Amino acid sequence: MKSLALITLLCAATSASALPFADGNPQAGQKLFEQYQCNRCHAAMLGGDGNSIFTRADRKVHNATELITQMETCSGAIGAKLTPQEKQHLGAYLNRYYQLK
Repeated sequence: MKSLALITLLCAATSASALPFADGNPQAGQKLFEQYQCNRCHAAMLGGDGNSIFTRADRKVHNATELITQMETCSGAIGAKLTPQEKQHLGAYLNRYYQLK
């Protein structure tokens, strides 16, 4: 019985840690998104709703690594230096659009 419980816990831990940005907090990410006025730049690029940048057919991001790279590019464009934890938070927030596995 103890072995079954241990295996169940290990499986749960493995699946939870397999999610991208598992160490991020989406609410903290949303605050960063607003703090850095990310949508202002997105809207200037696309016109209208800046969030459409995440759902357009030719989007650049298809996995967590590409999202981190894009966050670094964007933050560099505005002169911000995101910490590794901030990238986790922002990634967790943005993943509501991307639905990365």
